[in-house]
Amino acid sequence: MAKHTLLWSIVGVGALVAIRAVQRRNRQIDFRDKVVVITGGSRGLGLVIARQLAQEGARLAICARTQEALDAAAAELRTHGHDVYAHRCDLTDKDQLDDFFEHVNQQLGPVDVLINNAGVIMAGPYANTTDDDFHDSMNTNFWAAYHATNAVLPDMQARKAGRIVNVASFGGKVSVPHLLPYSASKFALVGYSEGLRAEVARDNIFVTTICPGLIRTGSPRQALVRGQHEKEYAWFKIGDSLPGLSLSAEKVASEIIEATRYGEAERIVSLPAKFAGAVHGLFPGLVTDTLAFINTLLPDPSLSGHNSIRKEGKELETSLSQNPLTTLTEEAAQHNNELI
Repeated sequence: MAKHTLLWSIVGVGALVAIRAVQRRNRQIDFRDKVVVITGGSRGLGLVIARQLAQEGARLAICARTQEALDAAAAELRTHGHDVYAHRCDLTDKDQLDDFFEHVNQQLGPVDVLINNAGVIMAGPYANTTDDDFHDSMNTNFWAAYHATNAVLPDMQARKAGRIVNVASFGGKVSVPHLLPYSASKFALVGYSEGLRAEVARDNIFVTTICPGLIRTGSPRQALVRGQHEKEYAWFKIGDSLPGLSLSAEKVASEIIEATRYGEAERIVSLPAKFAGAVHGLFPGLVTDTLAFINTLLPDPSLSGHNSIRKEGKELETSLSQNPLTTLTEEAAQHNNELI
C-alpha cells in the first residue's frame, strides 16, 4: 500500500509539473513591438527595466516628475535607436495621470504591459513620522498604481490581453522597523495586486506582484529621512549597498522582465528576502521578535524639533554614508541617472 501511495504521489507531482510547464509556455509573450509603460522610468530600477526592454524591441513610454531626469533618460534610450515616449507627470495627480495615458495611446497605441514601478521611501522611527508621511507613501506607492491600472484595464479587457506588473517590496511582506509608511503602502499594493490577478485572469490579463529585497539602484539619495537624519540615512544607504544583502538593479530588472514574460503570479527577488519571507510565514512571532531586536540597533527617535523635519538623502551625505561600504551604491547612482 505504501509503495502504491508513493508511486501515485510521484505521478501526481509529475503531472502537476507538466501542466505548469505547458501553462507557462502558453502564457509566454514576446516584448517586441509591445507598448510598455514604465512609471518612474527616468532613473533607478525603472530606467534599468527600460534599458532591458528596449533591447527586446519594446515600444516604451516612461513618466517621471522631474523633467531634467526624464529628458536624460529618454535621450540615452533614443541614442541606441529605441522608440520611447517620455512624459512629465505627477502620478499622485489623477488628472495628470489620465493625461499621460491618453497621450501614450495617441502616440504609441493601446498599452500591452503596464509596470507600476514609481515609488517613494522614507526612513525614520515611527515616533518621528507624521500623518503626511503615511499619506504621501500611500498616494505614490498604492493609489498611483491603482489609478494607472484602471487607466489601462478596460482596454486590456476589451482586447482580452495584457500584463500588469506591480513592483511592491519585501517590505510589503514583512514590515521593517523605521520604514513603516513604506511598508504599510507596499502591504496595500501586495493585497490589491494579488486579489486583482484572481479577478482579471479570466480576461487573459495576468497581474504579477514583484517583491524585491534591497536593490542597488543608487536611489538612497532620493529617500526621505526623519529622526536623527545623518544616522538614519547612513544605515539605510549602507544596508542598500552590501553585496549579499542587496542585488544589482540589473539582476532585479531581468527577474521582473522574466516574471512578466511568463505571467507569473508573484516573484520574490533575492535569497535573503525569500528566506525571511518563508520563515515569517511559518514563524511570524519569531521574525517580529528578531526585528524588535534589530530595532534596538537602529538610531533612537529624535527629541529635537529640528530633526522632525523631513529631508532628502542627498542633503545628508557624511563620512558615515560615503565610505567603501557604499561604493556600489555610488557607482549605481552615476549609472542610473540618480545624480540629476
